[in-house]
Amino acid sequence: MGSRLRKVMAVASGGGHWVELRRVMPAFADCETVYVSTEPVADADLAPARYYAVTNVTRRDRLSFVRIVAELVRIVRRERPDVVVSTGAAPGMLAIAIAKLFCRSRTVWIDTVAHTEGMTLSGRLVRPLADAWLVQWPHLAKPGGPEYWGSVL
Repeated sequence: MGSRLRKVMAVASGGGHWVELRRVMPAFADCETVYVSTEPVADADLAPARYYAVTNVTRRDRLSFVRIVAELVRIVRRERPDVVVSTGAAPGMLAIAIAKLFCRSRTVWIDTVAHTEGMTLSGRLVRPLADAWLVQWPHLAKPGGPEYWGSVL
């Protein structure tokens, strides 16, 4: 009987967060990978990996917040990831929380390179749930976290 590949769910908002997540893709080469983003359509080169488009959400839009939570609960329960990796923002934070709750997944938060003077709000909120809590600027690393393992850009 063969061993099952580790399942990674990679989650990011669109735009720069998605670009940063795509830069981390080689780390998932030996895994079954599932992608989740607010981008409406999957990039062609992601095939044959599964891709889920979720609602884009902001702090001010409570209805979209409820919608994306429901979407992510369905995705996490269907996929049951071993690991969730996110480069932000809210969709990644929510996916990490939901995967911890439903699957006890290992979690990795990589705060965006765009924040040079501190952690993002999502990055600060996800801290208690992130097994690896990372920044992309060495001067932001602190004892007890966040840690600096390098930059993806």
